[in-house]
Amino acid sequence: MKTLHIYRTEPDETVKTLLPATADREDKEVALYEPDLDWEALVEDIFSADKVISWW
Repeated sequence: MKTLHIYRTEPDETVKTLLPATADREDKEVALYEPDLDWEALVEDIFSADKVISWW
């Protein structure tokens, strides 16, 4: 199962604690707070993932 993790801000301790509970071997992470984000690739990743988790 492919899971996409989208981070709006840098993960805090709570997110870092919860992340292993949702971990999968086909995980991909995208940080919206990073400069030069490829938005087209993000949309493709969203539609190709089986599960999307948005971390605020």
